[in-house]
Amino acid sequence: MLQGIELINCAKANAKQGSVAAARNCGYDDNIGLFTESLQKACQEIGVDINELNDLITDQQLAKEGKNIIEVSPDTASDL
Repeated sequence: MLQGIELINCAKANAKQGSVAAARNCGYDDNIGLFTESLQKACQEIGVDINELNDLITDQQLAKEGKNIIEVSPDTASDL
């Protein structure tokens, strides 16, 4: 079972797949409770507050997937 920053990095990398997949991939098998508890403790140790696993998904990760992007451009080339 991963701990500390290794756990945070693993959880962040697997957050989009959900808690069950993240817990398994981080070495917690199906023990979601222990995974969540350990993750919250690890985050508190570095001064990061999370309420749920999705809090670890960054805007950069979402932007790479093309989600939550608003395209802003002029109506015509002369408006540049």
